[in-house]
Amino acid sequence: QVQLVESGGGLVQAGGSLRLTCVPSGGMLRDTTIAWYRRTPDKERVLIAALLSGGRENYLDVVKGRFTISRDSIYGTTYLQMNDLKPEDTGLYYCNTWPPRVAFWGQGTQVTVSS
Repeated sequence: QVQLVESGGGLVQAGGSLRLTCVPSGGMLRDTTIAWYRRTPDKERVLIAALLSGGRENYLDVVKGRFTISRDSIYGTTYLQMNDLKPEDTGLYYCNTWPPRVAFWGQGTQVTVSS
């Protein structure tokens, strides 16, 4: 049973950077679109970035040019490089497939951006 484990969050000042990591344990997810989500104060998970099969990237408009999603093709680890962070980027970040699978929601990793 594959589990997705997120890490890399933390407290950073506005303008700073973080790199989130998503490691699949218990197996690989091949030929699968992997995405990063952020949980909103309303507890919904919003799609932030997705890496589609074929290498195409898709981003929420407000993070375009600041966030970059990438994936290690050997180990299947997925990354989210976040630059020029803003206070509104604060939230709990998750990785999952797209569309998401209930069984793959992990604990997430908290990102807090101070002004």
